This record gives sequence, structure tokens and C-alpha cells, in this order.
Amino acid sequence: MLLMSVTGLSRSFDRGPLFDELSFELYHGERVGLVGPNGAGKTTLMRILSGQDTPDAGDVRFHAGARGMILDQVAEFPAGRTLFDEAKSAFADLLHAQEELVVVAEEMAVVTDPVEHKAIAARYDRLTELLRHNDAFTLDHKVETVLGGLNFKPEDYNRDVNSFSGGQQRRLLLAKLLLSAPDVMLLDEPSNHLDIDTVRWLENYLVQQPQAMLIVSHDRYFLNRVVTKVFELHDHKITSYPGNYKQYVRLREERYIQLRKEYEVQQEFIEKQEDYYRKNHYGQMAKQAQSRLKSLEKLERLEAPTKVETPKMHFGEVMRAGDVIFEVSDLGKSFGSKRLFKNLSFQLPRGKRLGIMGPNGCGKTTLLRILLGDEPPSEGHVKRGHLITLGYLDQHLKLLDENKPVLEAVWPEPDPEVTDQRMRDLLGRFGLTGKILNQPVRECSGGEKSRAALARLVVEGANVLILDEPTNHLDIWACDALEEAIKEFEGTVIVVTHDRYFLNSVCDLLVVMEPGRVEMVYGNYDLYESLRATREAEEAAERKAKERASPQPVVTAALEPSRQKTVKPKRKFPYRKVEDLERDIAEQEQLVGVLEAKMVSPEIYRDANLVKDTMNAFEAGKIKLKQLYEHWEEAVELN
Repeated sequence: MLLMSVTGLSRSFDRGPLFDELSFELYHGERVGLVGPNGAGKTTLMRILSGQDTPDAGDVRFHAGARGMILDQVAEFPAGRTLFDEAKSAFADLLHAQEELVVVAEEMAVVTDPVEHKAIAARYDRLTELLRHNDAFTLDHKVETVLGGLNFKPEDYNRDVNSFSGGQQRRLLLAKLLLSAPDVMLLDEPSNHLDIDTVRWLENYLVQQPQAMLIVSHDRYFLNRVVTKVFELHDHKITSYPGNYKQYVRLREERYIQLRKEYEVQQEFIEKQEDYYRKNHYGQMAKQAQSRLKSLEKLERLEAPTKVETPKMHFGEVMRAGDVIFEVSDLGKSFGSKRLFKNLSFQLPRGKRLGIMGPNGCGKTTLLRILLGDEPPSEGHVKRGHLITLGYLDQHLKLLDENKPVLEAVWPEPDPEVTDQRMRDLLGRFGLTGKILNQPVRECSGGEKSRAALARLVVEGANVLILDEPTNHLDIWACDALEEAIKEFEGTVIVVTHDRYFLNSVCDLLVVMEPGRVEMVYGNYDLYESLRATREAEEAAERKAKERASPQPVVTAALEPSRQKTVKPKRKFPYRKVEDLERDIAEQEQLVGVLEAKMVSPEIYRDANLVKDTMNAFEAGKIKLKQLYEHWEEAVELN
């Protein structure tokens, strides 16, 4: 079903057009990734689609009563509201319908006119069907599921929503959007401020939803897992590719090669025709030459295909360090009574690339500071290798002086042997050219600052790069370039990041930090995912086996077969007759049926406490019925 259509959309600013004559459609169930270089206009397009901005030309139309909603970037919450109540406000329409149902039920109970009673009853039926269709009797459970998935704890539910950090508030905005479940979800960087476990939950949640989605994201692993189509916004237009991110990369390159070939063939044809005309536009062949010229004038000229320019990042040659860069033994760190990690041991050989991953607050940055020597460990020790020069890129980019022009901030100490052109060439390798070199760092975008800070590490001559969230602020193409630069780097790299695609592409070994434990993985992220999935499957199988475990028959070899005895499996439930259990099951089924009928009765909505008690009794009844079924199965097998 077609939910949204965009026709002839254009938007320009002072610096020129962002996009021109964009047209595309979005259908029910489609999950589309919107990618493009920084500054291409992705966020502006999303704001136009949501009605927060107005296009210069074109039209956005929602079909069949479809409703669209965007993930807000800035949180504004009313004072005094709790986290849980703010999340539940996503169901404002359903909550209003519940209140209206109570009023209608009360009206229906007192009206005497048959005609009026029939009209009120029809209205009551419509509201009941609306609530039933939207599963409105379990709203609290839905809220708890989404808040828990986004890493909010039950003890947070009653906190004032304005007491949370900016990142937590943005997670709440995401929770409200997911709970609202609009027909078209406009998700602008939904995985920002989420750790890997939470992003994994979000991926699994989104792929199970029926809504249409348009998703802006720089998280390539996320795009691989979630999207079914990719829109590339580049050169003022959108190009559509089927499949996930991996397929998009392949098809994009194939498309560029094909278009380039077609363009070159046409250019060769045009050149031959023009050459023929120049040589034969007079004399006996003049008529034929003129005919060829007219054909060229009617020819639909192909434009030279373009693709997003990728900066040619390179860290250059560095001094060779010793064979072992770091030797870490029984390392641990605590702050007061809070234990971050303990018993961490590993050896990092020269030339290897170590990734550090884990949820927020588990001690990743603290571990980097210990390796740098800026923070003492609580126990254990770190031994550095020989001839090491450390270069540290912190996630806040404090490496650069905000008040200096980019050129001076990257090369702060004048060197008579370093020419101005050499400095410009270095910055050019990181995609920084032209006027930006004389622009103060504070006026640069996040991506420009990140690339300038990476160039600063080259100036420092670091042969050990320690990078804290280096892909923050970088677009997909800059991330690709950084990955290639790191893989070509002759030195050693330690990186903290939530970017799973980056970890998978770059790292030889991983330190995986989790609350209460830390482990080493000698491989990339895909290997870790494989090991994690295997471990979870084994743990699940072990739990299942324990639940169904039954002792093996005890056989004594000295006894004759007639005297051998088999030990029956242990009972999970106490002994009861099968017919007694069947009677209890019938009674419980009847009780559950009564409670279910009661939940749609008008009278129940006159008392909020009665509604809550009835719903709790209904859930408890279903649980008890399930246990009775299990007890009955055991009795049939073992009695």
C-alpha cells in the first residue's frame, strides 16, 4: 500500500540548491535507508517530509489517512512529569479513547430513548473495537518493553523526566516514537547515544514492525541489518537501490561503472561525428556532414556520472616501535565501591589493531587513560614497549585549539623545513581544502574537526594511535577512508567505538567490556557476534536441558535384567490425578473467559482501580492456566 509520495521537491539556501526535483514513493512495510555525504540535505529533507520545514517547490502527500512522525533531535518535556508518564503519553489518542469509553458507558447505562441508546451503543462498539484492535488493554506492558529495550531501569520510571541527561532524553524521544507507531516513521540517526546492546535490540524491534520507515544513519552495520532499500542523496538528486547497505555499495559501484562506460561511448561517438563534420562540411560530402551534425543536435546528451568524493586519508610513514607495544597484566580499576573491570590481561604486538567495545559507563575511556598513563590502575600493571610515540584522539577533539585557524591548529609549531604547500597537501589528504584552512576551528563542522584532528596525529609522528570514538561526526565515505588509512598504517592502533562496521573492518582483536566481566576476542566483530550467538544458544540449551532433565536409568551390571530398575524422571509438580487436573483446567478456563468478557464491559470503566485489578487478575489467570496445562502433561506422562 502506498503511504507517502514525494513529487518535484526542491530546496535551496544561500550557498545554492540542496536538492532539486526529488520524486519518490514509500510503501507499507518498506524500511528505506537515506544516505549521503554531510551537507547533502538529508536532515532538511526529513524536516520537509515531517512538515517542520517548507520546500521551495514540490509536494509531499500522505495517502489513505497515513500518519507520519519524525524523531525529534531536541527534547522539550513538561516540568514534573515522570519518565513512565512521558513515555505513555505516546498513546494520547488511545488514552483519550479509554476515557471516552467510560463516559459513553455511563451514558448508555442511563439513556432510555431506544433510538439514542442505539446510537450510543454503536459509538461504544466503535471505541471498544478501536481499543481492542490497538491492544490498548496492555499499554503499560508495551511501555515497559520499549523503555527496558532502550536501557532504562525500573527504578528510573518515577524520576522527573527533566532530571535525565541529554542522551537519555533523546532515547526517551525514540521510545515515544516507537510506541506511537505512526504509519511512516522518519528516523534521523536513531542509533545515536545508544550502546551496542541497545542498538542490537533496536534493530530486532524495527525489523518486526509493519510500518514504513525512512532512516537517516551513518551506522553501516545498522543499515545492513534493518533496511530493505537505500536512497542515496547526492548531487542534488536521489538514486534508489534495492537491498541493504552491503548490496547498495556493490550496486552503486556497478552502476557508476556502467554509466561511465555509456558516457565514454557516447563521447567517443560525438567526437567522431564532430571530426567527420570538420573534415567534410564542404565539397561533395557536405550534405552528409550536415545531416550528421543535425543528428548530433537531436541527440540526448548523457551527463558525466559522479560519485561521492572520498578523502584520500593516509597517516604516512612512522618510526618502527618495539615488537610489543603494551603488556597488560591483571589490570583492574575501581572508583570507590564501584568496580569498572578487573583481571584484564593481554599483549598487543606491533602493527596490530585493538578494538575496545562495551556499554556506556563500563570503563572504556578509563582504560585508554590508563594506557596513556593519565590514570593509575587500582591493581595490576601496564608495561610499555620501546620507541613508542602515542597519539591520542579524544572524542571531544580537545587536541585542537578552538580559537586558531585550521592550518595553525593542525601545525601549531612552525618548522622551517615544512613548507606551506606541504601542510596544505597533508590537510588535503583528509579532505580539508580551500577557505576552510583559514577558518577558526570553532566554526568548523564536527566532521571537519574530526578530520583536522586526525591530520594533527600525523604531524605528531605518532606510531601508536589511540582513538576514542573516531567515527563520530564522520559521514559514511569519510569512515570508509579512515578504515583504509588505518589498515595501511604501519604502526599500531587502539580504538574505542560503538561502530560495529568499523570494528569488523579494522580490528584484529577486541577487548569486550561488560558489567562485571571483561573478555578478549582474537578476531573482529563478526567473530565476536558468532561466539556470542553460540554462547547464548548453549546457555539456552543448558537451561532447557535442566528444566527437562531426567536422571538416566540406573542399571547394575551384576543384576539380571528382570531385577534391573529404571529411575523415573523427577516431578516438577506434586502428584495429582489427571482427572482432578482436568477439572481444575476447565474451571480456570471459565474464569479467564469471564475476566476477558468483563474487560470490555461498560461498567468496568467507571472505576480505574477496578480496571487495573481486572487486568491483573486476567494476566494471573492466564499464567495459572499455563501452569495447569504443564502439570497435566506431566501427570499424563508419569502417573
